[in-house]
Amino acid sequence: MDNIDRRKWLKTAGLGSGFTLLGGFGTWAATSDTYMDYKGENPIAKLNSNENPYGPSKRVRSAITNAFDKACRYPSLVFKPLLEQIARKEGVGTDHIVVTGGSTEGLKATGLTYGIDGGEIIAADPTFQAMLRYAEGFGAYVHRVPVDGQMGHDLEAMSQRINNRTRLVFICNPNNPTGTLLDKDVLRDFCSSVSKKTVVFSDEAYYDFITEPDYPSMVELVKEGMNVIVSKTFSKVYGLAGMRIGYLVARPDIAKRLQKNIMAMTNVLAIEAAKEALKDDDFYKFSLLKNMEAKNRIYQTLNDLNLAYVKSHTNFVFFKTGRPITEMIAEMKKENVMIGRPFPPFYEWARISSGTASDMSRFDLALKKVLG
Repeated sequence: MDNIDRRKWLKTAGLGSGFTLLGGFGTWAATSDTYMDYKGENPIAKLNSNENPYGPSKRVRSAITNAFDKACRYPSLVFKPLLEQIARKEGVGTDHIVVTGGSTEGLKATGLTYGIDGGEIIAADPTFQAMLRYAEGFGAYVHRVPVDGQMGHDLEAMSQRINNRTRLVFICNPNNPTGTLLDKDVLRDFCSSVSKKTVVFSDEAYYDFITEPDYPSMVELVKEGMNVIVSKTFSKVYGLAGMRIGYLVARPDIAKRLQKNIMAMTNVLAIEAAKEALKDDDFYKFSLLKNMEAKNRIYQTLNDLNLAYVKSHTNFVFFKTGRPITEMIAEMKKENVMIGRPFPPFYEWARISSGTASDMSRFDLALKKVLG
């Protein structure tokens, strides 16, 4: 789905109205299981890595299988069609796109590009750490700015950290692990203003789960020629976390600079999978609806236990356990449920990924037993 079609579908489906929509779409969500090969039962409910438990879709699996004859060739054989497909989806030229081995490679390459030899990076705390820790390994200094009282980015405090050594401002929106979403107008104003002083990086790994139909991607600022880099991934809604493929969108001169620091790149099977995933609108919609179902189940469990949580714009929920997270991880594991790692300084909070109906039932029973 390109971004325009995505917004149209969200508006038609009514996903923008909040988290109580699923009554009107239950039939579609249930019958959509029939086009998949997913079997549904696993010995452990793996709810710690924000993966899509339903993917790859049946269509994508066929594309992967059919691509094995090309697997003896280097990716350049099939690379250009994917590049063109992504460029059409984002509404930019192919010279704006850098394909990566998962969005993590794009994050690390950017951290190296702008953090090496003492470059300073500003980021929220907590947020996704891949770029920041990698950059620190090459001599960067990272200003970690605590999230605000609503666990969102404190953009005012972040802007106050900008100085003449600042090379990059990192925004993960929606944020991982808190699941918060910045106001669209505030986000655009911040990115536009800051990009006149330094480069802004917008990590949009969870963009597809945003339910507001008119919520913009910061690719719009890239199109205006601003100093903005956007990362996206096939790991989440498309269900391709194990294939390792994602991409960056940036002005051509910035894209060329980033490309020089890409190391692993991706592979033939991942490229063919991504090409088919972009065409499989049924699975895209299915994934969004199943994610909403799962989050509603999580909210119900947390409400039953009277636990505080942050309303999420992603495929996970961040909630307050009131107990040390290392204890919680160990106790939940005994019940065959894996939950998210520690996210300092919130040591009594846990991140739980959305899963299948079976996963959510296991989570409900396990959490109530552990906290009971």
